[in-house]
Amino acid sequence: MAGPLARTVADAALLLDAMIAPAGGRPEHPFAVRAPGGDEQLLGAAIRGEGRYQLGVMTTSAWDDAYEINLAPEALAALTEAVDGFAAMGHGIEQTALVADPSYAPAFRALWQLSAARIPAETPEQEALLEPLTRWLLHRGRELTGRAVAEALSALAAYERSFIGQLARFDAVLTPALALTPRPVGWYDAADGERNFAQQVQYTPFTSMVNVCGLPAITLPVSVTAEGLPMGVQLIGRPGGEATLLALGAQLERTLRWQDRMPHLF
Repeated sequence: MAGPLARTVADAALLLDAMIAPAGGRPEHPFAVRAPGGDEQLLGAAIRGEGRYQLGVMTTSAWDDAYEINLAPEALAALTEAVDGFAAMGHGIEQTALVADPSYAPAFRALWQLSAARIPAETPEQEALLEPLTRWLLHRGRELTGRAVAEALSALAAYERSFIGQLARFDAVLTPALALTPRPVGWYDAADGERNFAQQVQYTPFTSMVNVCGLPAITLPVSVTAEGLPMGVQLIGRPGGEATLLALGAQLERTLRWQDRMPHLF
């Protein structure tokens, strides 16, 4: 999904306001449409940073049954820092976990492969220009049957309903942003597309399920590693819950002041 990148929560809200279509409007390049009754600018929620909320804390993901997902100490440390910060502000904190669903991984892989099937690479020369991961996705996608695609769509629609239902008691859910520290150049397998895909899942297992479910989310740059690399957390909101996420992000930003950090080279 598309969204803003910014140094501060208020800047992200300002850009998101510009990207979202007005209710009932027909912009030339729509990003999203505001929910009914949601015409208030999101920048206000980010500037005020008000409210006390019930937060879930989760380290499980949709990929846990398909791949070995290991959380780096730095990822857990960033999560703990965010949890402690929100708890100190008076938010409710509750640990939660997703119910295992082995249907997610094969269904998501199928649709990801399908997305590559339409790449216009019809000759060996054109295909040679693609990365190994893209070639793997393209070939697998072109092998899919109509029935397989329909079953994948059905599985992910069911997963969306289950995911939202499991987390409905929370105003927002906190997860690590990444499972591992930022990966060095050359870490991804350059020759084996399937292995590359697995590495991407193991690096960032907490994001695809949010996109599949059409939910808003915000990543907050909570801490840095000993090497000065950023580590963050992800807040997942309810459907239409962007304002809550921005308010929570603004509150944590005031405490941690990440907008004042500069890379050591500066």
